[in-house]
This record gives sequence, C-alpha cells and structure tokens, in this order.
Amino acid sequence: MSYQPLVERIRAEGRNLGHGILKIDSLLNHQLDPQLMAGMGKALAEAFRPIQVDRILTAEISGIAPAMMTGLELGVPVVYARKKRPITMAGPIYLETAPSHTKGGVVELLVSGEFLKAGERVLVIDDFLATGETLKALARMVQAANAHLVGVGVVVEKTFEGGRQALIAAGYDVPIVALATITSMEGDRIDVE
Repeated sequence: MSYQPLVERIRAEGRNLGHGILKIDSLLNHQLDPQLMAGMGKALAEAFRPIQVDRILTAEISGIAPAMMTGLELGVPVVYARKKRPITMAGPIYLETAPSHTKGGVVELLVSGEFLKAGERVLVIDDFLATGETLKALARMVQAANAHLVGVGVVVEKTFEGGRQALIAAGYDVPIVALATITSMEGDRIDVE
C-alpha cells in the first residue's frame, strides 16, 4: 500500500546519506508536516480499521507523530517506549533493547506496565521498517505484557534490509503495512514506490 503524497515528498526531499540511511528530516524526523502526518494517520487507520485495536505502541521519538495521528483516527490511546527512564516511571516496566542504525549503538526501550495491559490488542506503529530490530523489541514488549500484537504499520519500509522477513521469521505473523517502500538506495538514488 502506498500513500502517494508521502512517496512524492520522499522523491522531492529525501536524501540518500549512504549505508542505508534515508534523510527525510523535512517531513518526519526533525520537522513535521501536519497535513501530511494527518493523511498518513488516516491511511494507516484505514488499513487497520477492520482489526480491533485497543492501543497503539511506538518508539520515541520519530514514531510518536504517525502513531498519534493513527490513534486519533482509530480513537485509541497511544503509548510510546521511552529511551530513558523518568523518575515518574514506577511499578513493573517492560525493557527491551534494539540496535539503532542511525544512532550507531544499542538503545533501551522502556514502557510502564500501567500502559500496556494483558489481553489488549496492540498495533505497533513506527517511522521505519529496516532490519526490524526495533519493531521486534516492541513486539516482545507486547508479548511480555500478555497482550496481543495485531499489526505493524510503518511510514517507510526499506525492503532491501530484510526487516519484514525478520519479523515473520521471529513468529510475528501479523499484517504489516508500509506507506512508502524503498526498494534500493544505490549511489545517490532512492528507489521509492
């Protein structure tokens, strides 16, 4: 599924920084375009509307905006995994780690147990699906909470990094929806559909 306004913006503004890094800071990772974000939220919500969703889970920080707009459309709360534990986070905590391609190291992801409950149907929304490591970490949190992962939605999928296959191989056989698909990033090119 492609969201054409996003695809066109990536073609116009995206930059290939090499090593699989796609810079789309003008529309997602630094600056946000509210109209584009609202459209992306609607598109993701439409894809997952037939599936009962009780809560959306994402990772701080770039996943928050698309998750929030999707949650607004679906009428469900959004919880995000924090990268640092605030002093207000008490009680049971779900902690997972994932390597970060853009940060060049491993990041911790933390969610308070009060915001991820057993039996809930959880949709994971994030900015990118590349290797799938962050999404697998979020899915493990859902499992640890005895909740049910019902789908994964991303703004951009880089198919050449194998993340979709990694999620499936890890046993997460749920619908995976990407609004834009990057099939190759050779030289300066960005092949997007």
